[in-house]
Amino acid sequence: MKEKLVVIVGPTAVGKTKLSVELAKELNGEVISGDSMQIYRGMDIGTAKIKEEEMGGIVHHLIDIKDPNESFSVAEFQDLVKPLVTSICKKGKLPLLVGGTGLYVNSVIYDYNFPDAPNDPEYRQSLETLVEKNGVITLHEKLKEIDPISYETIHPNNYRRVIRALEVYYVTNKTIHDYQSAQPTESRYELALIGLTMDRTILYDRINRRVDMMIDEGLIDEAKRLYNSGVKDCQSVQAIGYKEIFDYLEGHITKEEAVELLKRNSRRYAKRQLTWFRNKMNIQWFELNEHNFYEKKEEIKKFIEERL
Repeated sequence: MKEKLVVIVGPTAVGKTKLSVELAKELNGEVISGDSMQIYRGMDIGTAKIKEEEMGGIVHHLIDIKDPNESFSVAEFQDLVKPLVTSICKKGKLPLLVGGTGLYVNSVIYDYNFPDAPNDPEYRQSLETLVEKNGVITLHEKLKEIDPISYETIHPNNYRRVIRALEVYYVTNKTIHDYQSAQPTESRYELALIGLTMDRTILYDRINRRVDMMIDEGLIDEAKRLYNSGVKDCQSVQAIGYKEIFDYLEGHITKEEAVELLKRNSRRYAKRQLTWFRNKMNIQWFELNEHNFYEKKEEIKKFIEERL
């Protein structure tokens, strides 16, 4: 028999965290974070990491497991999640994989294989030099020419992933997307696959308000502490929320410009997330608004019980 797994995906700020806690309480579940940035210790505000008082006593996995100077890959995420799902199921509980990092979630659902495409250190170094000389946008535009799909899904700030995508193509003449498209299409789990969506205007307003709240809660001080610790170029701080503040700290833009840039980049990220999930995953969608949370929670709970 396949192990049971609930998966909840959706764009940033749509309400995944709150819903997952409520469902876990009612369905005897434990939550596995499917967010590629909440794994980092000390990066709490900028990643909208769940607070202990919001967990409601529900066990959460894969939060605060790495230091900001450590790297983390989708293959490593997959290796951690699979035994976690087994462990939770063996306890008679229901695992809920919750997050907005689509590739990470898909790698678990469909048990992706990650072939080690050969490296070309010389070519990689030339790309690193290009970033230093011309900035990340030039590199991102280079990716658009060979792999428009990955261009849409990899944020330009995540330049290490951009470099890897370019390197894979240079060495193998295959895109990262080609590798992903060749992956299995049947899940290793008995799945209830749920997507949360929201009217675009409402979602964007929630994102803007969330950014304002992050600033009020001390995002700038958090970013300053990370910057001063020497992780400016590490994978961890390529996330939206830190690069923009770093630009402010370095005097390139004003605080107000950094906040507006963070809001804009977060809205664009939400749009890319929705596009990715709709193109890549066979999801049952539920539309939330500011007033129907508990009604939708009951619908989703019923859907899970019927599927599993």
